[in-house]
Amino acid sequence: MDKMTTSHDGTSLAYGVIGQGPTVILVSGAMSTGGTVTPLAHRLADRCTAVVYDRRGRGESGDTAPYAVQREVEDLAALIEAVGGAQALFGVSSGGALVLEAVASGLPVRQAAVYEVPFADFLDGGAEREAAYKENLNQALAEGRRGDAVELFLRLTGLGEEMIRGARQSPMWAGMEAVAPSLAHDDAVMGDGLLPRERLAGISVPVLVAAGGASPAWMLEANRTLAEAVPQGTYRVLEGQTHMVEPGVLGPVLAEFFTR
Repeated sequence: MDKMTTSHDGTSLAYGVIGQGPTVILVSGAMSTGGTVTPLAHRLADRCTAVVYDRRGRGESGDTAPYAVQREVEDLAALIEAVGGAQALFGVSSGGALVLEAVASGLPVRQAAVYEVPFADFLDGGAEREAAYKENLNQALAEGRRGDAVELFLRLTGLGEEMIRGARQSPMWAGMEAVAPSLAHDDAVMGDGLLPRERLAGISVPVLVAAGGASPAWMLEANRTLAEAVPQGTYRVLEGQTHMVEPGVLGPVLAEFFTR
């Protein structure tokens, strides 16, 4: 991130710009920074101007209490203004939920795309799981137990206990604990964890919804239903991909959509 701008509430936002063509802002998911989506930005750079940024509370960006999802929508509005206007937004995982909310709020973009927003409508016990996660996460963060908060998130993603123990011993753990408070941001963006159908129905721009063919059936069904809930939604399955999608596979699909 080599550039800075300021959001409506005074929060500093670090961002970078790569490539040329229609401007697309890339929004990362939980436990991620702008660096996480930079490889994807490079895959878009020959056809799009890709903007990557550190969401508030992580990386080189600041944070201002109290948090509200609307503050992150205002962050995107500030970035759009800073880059002279953006034609599109793209979000991965919970970052996709933020993109959908931003578009529904009326930000001036022409298109949007998301990849595997993890709404739990079609996961057995999904609503109960989401509610329990929210309660336990908020308690862990309130008590300053950042490591426990990270563990809760890793379990939510399906990571096994042995792998979680290994992660705790790895050099990356300190960095994960550093951004643990932002897990509450992503949890707020996801709401109750279920598809906000009425909000989606009010989106008036074309939206590409993509999912990986090797992902769980509930994820595929959730994103197919998401695309159907948006008036101009399109659903695309990327064969062989999982939630950890390869930039080389996703990049060309997004570039084609954003340059129509």
